[in-house]
Amino acid sequence: MTLSWQLTNQRALVTGGTKGIGEAIVKQLLDLGAAVFLVARDNDLLQQQLQAYRQNGFSVDGLAADISQPDAAQHLVETVKNRWGSLDILVNNAGTNIRKPTVDYRPDEFDHLLNTNLRSGYELCKATYPLLKESSGGSIVFVSSVSGLTHTSSGSIYGLTKAALHQLTKNLAVEWAMDGIRVNAVAPWYIHTPLAEPVLTNPERLERIVSRTPMGRIGKPEEVAAAVAFLCTPAAGYITGQTLAVDGGMTAWGM
Repeated sequence: MTLSWQLTNQRALVTGGTKGIGEAIVKQLLDLGAAVFLVARDNDLLQQQLQAYRQNGFSVDGLAADISQPDAAQHLVETVKNRWGSLDILVNNAGTNIRKPTVDYRPDEFDHLLNTNLRSGYELCKATYPLLKESSGGSIVFVSSVSGLTHTSSGSIYGLTKAALHQLTKNLAVEWAMDGIRVNAVAPWYIHTPLAEPVLTNPERLERIVSRTPMGRIGKPEEVAAAVAFLCTPAAGYITGQTLAVDGGMTAWGM
């Protein structure tokens, strides 16, 4: 039997879908034949991209929303259900960071990071569960970070939110397996994105990052997007509960 590497007739919801890794994921899913619902906070940028995709013949929709807010997930999923009636794929990509020493974090910064990086994905998984269960084979992919696998100097709160996503991936994968829903995570190392730009434009920090990467370079958003897309396809139909590091070998390099 030939495995399918296409996403024809699949409908995907992608958060943080207008920049960096999220934008690359949207393009990859569209190229594989999926219809994509984009979510982002910047409505102007969202509308520009939706128009461009439609002009190129792609099936897209979207909503400007801050998914870190308490009621955002339910409102978003109700919107998707009203417009599409079904959903096959959820990509929890939205995330942020505040880099500082642990003792310097304020309570509001702690809450902001947890709500954006962890709780938003958790709430979206719960809200989309009925739709994904009705799918012929639902798939959830978290875009996490190697900061959830090892220390990366990106801040303790960022790291703990990403580590929690890896454990959530395992728990949901087991709990929802009999419902036909697969749950996986992709954990990138430094990638050329707007979020990483403040770090990568520092020559000393860039040299340090590259020196700890066996492949000797910074990753590309398209390389992360390809891993996410693969996990969404029927070709990955027996893969669930896994965290795939897209890191140029960084986490494999001990000494």
